[in-house]
Amino acid sequence: MKKVMITGIGMLTAVGNGKKATWESVKAGKPGIGRITKFDPSRCTCQVAAELKGFEEYAIGGGLLDKREARHMADFSKYAVAAAVEAWKDAGFARKGAEAEGGFAPDPDRVATILGNGIGGLEVTGESFKTLFERGPDRLSPLAIPELIANEGAGNIAITLGAKGPAHVVVTACASSTDALGYALDLIRAGRADVAIAGGAEAVIMEFCVGGFMKEKALATKLNDRPEKSCRPFNIDRDGFVMGEGAAILILESEEHAKARGAKAYAELAGYGATCDAYHITAPDPSADGAVKAMEIALKDAGVEDRSTVDYINAHGTSTKLNDSMETLAIKRVFGEEQARKINISSTKPFHGHCLGATGAIEAAITALAIDEGFVPATINYENPDPELDLNYTPNEGIKRDIRVAMSSSLGFGGHNGILVFKKI
Repeated sequence: MKKVMITGIGMLTAVGNGKKATWESVKAGKPGIGRITKFDPSRCTCQVAAELKGFEEYAIGGGLLDKREARHMADFSKYAVAAAVEAWKDAGFARKGAEAEGGFAPDPDRVATILGNGIGGLEVTGESFKTLFERGPDRLSPLAIPELIANEGAGNIAITLGAKGPAHVVVTACASSTDALGYALDLIRAGRADVAIAGGAEAVIMEFCVGGFMKEKALATKLNDRPEKSCRPFNIDRDGFVMGEGAAILILESEEHAKARGAKAYAELAGYGATCDAYHITAPDPSADGAVKAMEIALKDAGVEDRSTVDYINAHGTSTKLNDSMETLAIKRVFGEEQARKINISSTKPFHGHCLGATGAIEAAITALAIDEGFVPATINYENPDPELDLNYTPNEGIKRDIRVAMSSSLGFGGHNGILVFKKI
């Protein structure tokens, strides 16, 4: 089976614009959650979120995003393109096959674009309905539909980078970008692409979306006065997730293709597993059967026969009562309680928030960087442990550790379970 390498990473998160800034903030234990500024949150019981900061200046000023083209994109597309261009450059590729930048030009027909997002251009949808109701259909923007539909993130990436292979979008709620990376892995293994631009983007911090999750009682509401403490995975006083926005794109490349051009790789993306709970539209199956099966499929797909080699798990870790309990149970069932306690586990959502469709890619990027540097990120805000959740969640401070094999999990609404396994090169 072909090996698939991660040769480029681009990120946009609440703790930093770009891969380097995000990773440095994660290592330093710096959270990115604050009071919502994108709208007046006073009508909402949840008034906190993990918002991007200074995006336009960073992306347009830094040449990652064309100012004129950006006017015709929804926010999630802007984030996707900016992260993709960073990842493309990080991998050492030239844009649109041009050699002027000094990079290697892959065959554009052999470059796939696989993006995950949960919702798409929701802010465009809201603005368009307002125009429709107040001014009528003749006043709608001719770009309303192209901007709001979920496939346009992938389309804009492909146009920007000249990628002419398959361009697909995966929509599986919070597992979207994990599944996108898994599908990209399979595409390269099958020989249908040499390179894949894969990941996710999301931009839904708006009153409608916050209000909708609020009414589901899914969001954190108790610490509006201390936003940085509001996301509390594995704590007994956890009371819901905190929404985030952003993007992460990983450049996946067959080992042969990467070696032929002398590319550096962060890690190998070695395995993928996916299942559905078929249990409830929002709640995870408390038995953890679906998550367990997805983990086992991913480990088998990665050829991990000795499970004691798994040193790190980037948990879904949403800070909700149901998820954290179920995920802990799943890890114990897969590894056995004794071995499970030896694994460093962390949720990085207190840094970047729960970015819905983008969260899996953000956490996959962090996992690859953790392997590359030999550093396990912390679960910050771990102050009041839940006695029923008794694994090593790497409390409050990250640690240096050689990571041989790592796993990242995404467990979404609708019972979607997506698991990725990574190996040190």
